[in-house]
Amino acid sequence: MRDRQLKSIVGCLLGTAVGDAMGLPYTRLSRKQIYQSHTPIVGHNFILNKGMISQDTEHTCMVAQSLIASGGNTAKFSHYLAWRLRFWLIAFPPSASSTTLKSTLKLCLGSSPQTSGIDSIDNSAAVRSIIIGVCYGNEPSKLLSLVKAATTITHNNPQAVLGAIAIAVASYLAANEFLVAPQDYYQTLQKFLIDFDAALSDKETTAFLSLIEQACLSAEGNEQGAIFANRLANDKGISRSIDDTVAIVIQVWLRNQGSYSQSIKEIIYLGGDTNTTAAIVGGIVGASEGITGIPKRWLDNIIDFPRSTNWIASLGKRLAQAQNTPQQSLPLASYLILPRNIIFWIAILFRAFYRLLPPY
Repeated sequence: MRDRQLKSIVGCLLGTAVGDAMGLPYTRLSRKQIYQSHTPIVGHNFILNKGMISQDTEHTCMVAQSLIASGGNTAKFSHYLAWRLRFWLIAFPPSASSTTLKSTLKLCLGSSPQTSGIDSIDNSAAVRSIIIGVCYGNEPSKLLSLVKAATTITHNNPQAVLGAIAIAVASYLAANEFLVAPQDYYQTLQKFLIDFDAALSDKETTAFLSLIEQACLSAEGNEQGAIFANRLANDKGISRSIDDTVAIVIQVWLRNQGSYSQSIKEIIYLGGDTNTTAAIVGGIVGASEGITGIPKRWLDNIIDFPRSTNWIASLGKRLAQAQNTPQQSLPLASYLILPRNIIFWIAILFRAFYRLLPPY
């Protein structure tokens, strides 16, 4: 059991990082632009066929660090995550949503983790819940408490919380079952939201569950992700809306269980917010397949620092040891973060200029 959990935690963290890095070069491109402007996706395409991570992986690592230091205690978890977000902001992060920036600025100006959230339904908080599902899915009340804390620190809209819970339940099931049937996923999510009293609006919960049921029925019928996305009016690319993101991610995951590379490629080809959607799918499938399910070349060609793939793997190992037992979080070479961010800023500006040229 312990070996299985270690495999799932490390696979989840690295799966998130690789998906994030693979999707980053295509973010905000439409489906048509990706097909017209790029050769088939076979590897990284950010800097000289190498990859770097975005806010999505950085925040996932912060959640993991906070889980280690808090031992899963929600109040302590919120405290540690808030401080990590504050330090993250002062290093001028180059890839961050406006909601996350505003809420983190509120933290820096003295707001508590309970009052810093912004009323937003963008999807940037959903990725933080993946690792929580892997670690605490067998403790429903604790999972709900931790997911709410990780979400509302930046996003206090109930839809953001619903979406984050849905992702956490997906990663929990992926980590514990060889193959998750669409209806099993739907019924488990329903149980978490209703039977375990997620304390969310009945009207919003019912509407959200209806959307997830559509995704599960679509996956059950093996409908292509592009067709399902079209039905949700995401024909040009997956929007940043939490509802659209979660529904399409769940549909793609349920149809591609057992194939990390296929799930990542399909979600990227759907366009839109590709680094976040690929990070979420990658984290869920990684929780099931472990590190061996992730293409080695994709892992090896991430050149980020100080949160390298080796460091992230070590983070996963420490997190596996810290379930319900506070430990010292894994040291990080923080002095390298600002130089790294400067390099990332340069790469982003270059890509922005590049997109002004044909065929974009």
